[in-house]
Amino acid sequence: MKTYKFIALFLAAMCLLSACGDQTRNGRHRRSGSLLTPVSSGNPYEVMVVADDSVWTGYAGRAIQAILDKPLRGLPQDEPQFHKSHIEEKHFDHITNLFRNIFHIKIGPEYSHAKMTVDRDVHSTPQLIMTLHAPNQVEASIYITEHTKGIESLITSEEINREANDLYFEHNVKFAKAVKEMFDCEFYIPVDIKKLKIGEDFIWASDDGLSSIQNICIYSLPYVSEKMFTKKPYIALRDTIMKRNIPGGHPGQWMQTNPEFVWTKNINVAGQYAMEARGLWEMRGDAMGGPFISHSRIDAKNGRVIVVEGFVYAPDKMKRTMLRRLEAALYTLETPDMEKAESSEKEKEN
Repeated sequence: MKTYKFIALFLAAMCLLSACGDQTRNGRHRRSGSLLTPVSSGNPYEVMVVADDSVWTGYAGRAIQAILDKPLRGLPQDEPQFHKSHIEEKHFDHITNLFRNIFHIKIGPEYSHAKMTVDRDVHSTPQLIMTLHAPNQVEASIYITEHTKGIESLITSEEINREANDLYFEHNVKFAKAVKEMFDCEFYIPVDIKKLKIGEDFIWASDDGLSSIQNICIYSLPYVSEKMFTKKPYIALRDTIMKRNIPGGHPGQWMQTNPEFVWTKNINVAGQYAMEARGLWEMRGDAMGGPFISHSRIDAKNGRVIVVEGFVYAPDKMKRTMLRRLEAALYTLETPDMEKAESSEKEKEN
């Protein structure tokens, strides 16, 4: 059975890896030799730190906590990018070792220098275990600080791949069919996001919740120039599309971007270039608003740009988990270019 890998680890993350296992699918068993690993415990983006109390409260512990507690960019209120917990080494046993994301800090004179190893699916599936070996806390804290971006991207990439892989097995079939018919693309979203609105080169799906609403949309634009993948043109194009397709409840109301709170960067999705944008949206003439995240991708075969976006409306609620869930869905987009490339690779193999 095929395992899909959607997000490439940043180079900073790659330099951490000295031992890697196979990637697996969340919530499903995987055979490792003759053993059947159980389903891991914990929620997405939860990290359990295994370290003695003196390490947890010392230099090394404070260094990893600074990473885990760092606010996730693009939310209207501060929320840590990861949820953390801590147990001492003596309590790390056959129950606690089932946790999905583990950061293990081992300090001792037997280690000549700071080094991190990465293992997957050792005690449960899916599972990521990062083990830092260091001769003392100072060297451990220095290593953690110098590899902050790598640690962040490693955990994030792992969670995105898990969620995106799950969507291949269970997703909104009606939405996927509509996307295929309109855009000739594969794109998978959670089954509970099922209320559809279809426009011109635009599909909007919503869970239409009572206290919070999770939304995903896809639209296309003719490719004009590479400037479309820069911040100001992106915002202008987004506002034009959203004004046409997502109006408010009264005349003169429509979705627009808050230009003061938008961040863009280049990313790699399954070997292809994409521009990620995250920030805040608001309803013109109304008090509604919330966070969004989008990917802009090039479809060279059809001379167009395809944009997939997730946005949340959840007043008085924490929004990190909801937005992270939508973010994973964006990585499932497969453009006609990708399908053509896969066919070429199969022909070469044959």
